[in-house]
Amino acid sequence: MRRNFKILILIVAVIGFVSVAAFGWLYWQKTSHTELPSLNEYESVLTTSNKSVFEPVLPNTSVELPKDFRFHDEFQHEWWHFFANVEDQRGKKYGIEWSYFRVANDESHQSGWHNPQIYISYISIASAETGIHEQRVARGGIGQAGMDVRPFRVWIDNWRWRSLGRTPFPGQFNAQSDDFSLDLNINATGPYVLPGEKGYVKKDAFLPIASYNVASPFLNVNGKLKLNNGRELDVSGQGWLSKEWGSGLLSDKQQGWDWFVLHLDDNSTLSIHRYRQKDQSPFIIGYVATNDGKYIPLNDQQIILEPLLHHILENGRTVPLEWELRVPKYGVNVRISPLNAHQWLPFVVPYWQGAIQTIGSHNSNGFMQLVGY
Repeated sequence: MRRNFKILILIVAVIGFVSVAAFGWLYWQKTSHTELPSLNEYESVLTTSNKSVFEPVLPNTSVELPKDFRFHDEFQHEWWHFFANVEDQRGKKYGIEWSYFRVANDESHQSGWHNPQIYISYISIASAETGIHEQRVARGGIGQAGMDVRPFRVWIDNWRWRSLGRTPFPGQFNAQSDDFSLDLNINATGPYVLPGEKGYVKKDAFLPIASYNVASPFLNVNGKLKLNNGRELDVSGQGWLSKEWGSGLLSDKQQGWDWFVLHLDDNSTLSIHRYRQKDQSPFIIGYVATNDGKYIPLNDQQIILEPLLHHILENGRTVPLEWELRVPKYGVNVRISPLNAHQWLPFVVPYWQGAIQTIGSHNSNGFMQLVGY
């Protein structure tokens, strides 16, 4: 009898818990005006919104530093990328990537749970043999994610980039999860770059698709890396940080892009974007930046970029992972291959991203991002 009474009490408790949870869910559904988008909506977060009014990206508007390290909530999208090619004490290579997106559902400035901002962040860490990647998604207005500028700080949960000043450098990047931990010190060893026309970057030859952009292509990275509860590794190497913002980063006719970043042998970096179109040839732009402050823009007449070998990934997607890149005017003629081919990120905005290495005129390291495959 006593045992049956305990079982009855347990059943009542479970029913009560489920009822409270259901009521809370219904209340949240009724009171929340900003719901997390579905997967299909997320797949189009980089295109122009027709439902809301955001600030347009206009030519003749220059990026200003350090002011534009701020949060640009008048635009629909904001996107940080950090790449690092590092080695441990034994010379083993790792690629580390951190991406941080802000996407606004509408242009309102509501607070709390009605805040329209959605934050998405990825971390990927890979060697030639193994890889780990993880995603965090948060909504704005509740302190789970956001950005401060005095001092500089970008965070989502316990992943954070911070510095003591108004700029990202010298900075610290700290991130922990069940599968990894990162504690990195990042210092700029060269100047910032404002690509395009003082930070205004076109993404289409004919349509007014553009964004504002700033990059820091010369970074010294060192710190601690721990994977899968293994031993803590001291790592060091080179890095790259870029920030992009706008209102519609792709047009409806664009299928995606291929982005390559290379740290060349001669204290210079090369960045190439190839925007794929449905009914026309790709739109290709790029630049060379040097450690002494030179910025050299490149157009599609100066860049030869062709896929050489496609890989079929475990998920069935076919992705071009080996490329030929030539910039004859500047003596670049390389074959690009991935450090680890298994770097598809199956997240809210899915794409391939990972460390690359080259052979040919330059034996260099860098990163490749392939979106829309």
